[in-house]
Amino acid sequence: MELGIGMFGDLQVNAKGEIQPAKQRLQEIIEEVKLMDEVGLDFYGIGEHHRPDYAVSSPEIVLAAAATVTKNIKLGSAVSVLSSSDPVKLYQNFATIDLISNGRAELMAGRGSFIESFPLFGYNLADYDALFEEKLDLLVKINKNETLSWKGKFRPELNEQMVLPRADHNHLNIWVAVGGTPASVVRAGKLGLPVMFAIIGGNPAQFQPLFEYYKQAYEDHGHDMNNFKVGVHMHSFFGENSQAVADYYYPVYAAQMDRIGRSRGWPPFQKGQFDFGRSKHGALIIGDVNEAVDKILQMHELFGLTRFSAHMDVGGPSHEHMMKSIELYGTQIAPKVREALKK
Repeated sequence: MELGIGMFGDLQVNAKGEIQPAKQRLQEIIEEVKLMDEVGLDFYGIGEHHRPDYAVSSPEIVLAAAATVTKNIKLGSAVSVLSSSDPVKLYQNFATIDLISNGRAELMAGRGSFIESFPLFGYNLADYDALFEEKLDLLVKINKNETLSWKGKFRPELNEQMVLPRADHNHLNIWVAVGGTPASVVRAGKLGLPVMFAIIGGNPAQFQPLFEYYKQAYEDHGHDMNNFKVGVHMHSFFGENSQAVADYYYPVYAAQMDRIGRSRGWPPFQKGQFDFGRSKHGALIIGDVNEAVDKILQMHELFGLTRFSAHMDVGGPSHEHMMKSIELYGTQIAPKVREALKK
């Protein structure tokens, strides 16, 4: 099982409501990815947002910068909002990162949990599902064919067009991010694409039927089970002392949940939700090394994972705390998980 980190590039917001400059956060992110590589984590993913509380609107630029300061870690989006992007340009951008990084780039396509990119790039939210389905179809075809003809509803057609440059070995690793929608899971299974499930609330065991739907669709459409890949993305944060890291992180995490919740009609985030999330049956992995190891192994056993992604910057914790969390993950948590999986 691969172990890595996902981020959205959350900006810190102080008590006065002042937002951290994006310039500062972007420079911190590059330092953090460099440390991830040094401590031996397997992959890094960065999300795409177009809001004042996030630093990253173009994952490709951040990943290209990260490629120059890392040697081994895989570098991907988490996610690229495919519905409001051009699949041709998106493929070209990630193929370029793949060449710069010597084959370490990945593209994770998603529909996006925020909607700002749709009006920004001139798309109609009424086409939310149709946009994603059509553009994923084109992206997969581009990945398989250097020259292609294609016609759809939302993008001008292609007539024997070459899409260059090509990714290393003429193949780009493409993942699909899904929430709790069975249709999305089955679509990815039919295409034989790896899936990353976002589990950010409730009891993770409730997702088990979706994993079964995905595996069944993958098998039913004749894809090689030796290439089967599935992962989870869960809110995580690590410290040397469980209660101390929880006490530090709760106000940071709750403030971000409330900022997002105000635009979505959620009730205020409660301490009881946080405590349940940290429990054995919850979806938060926030605590010390042993707690993290136990819960990651629990997720592996429950779902048969090939990848675990710790989403580590919700709410914009300090750079100092981020670096400590990354260090613990790479030097203590990951080795213990890997050793346990060998048994």
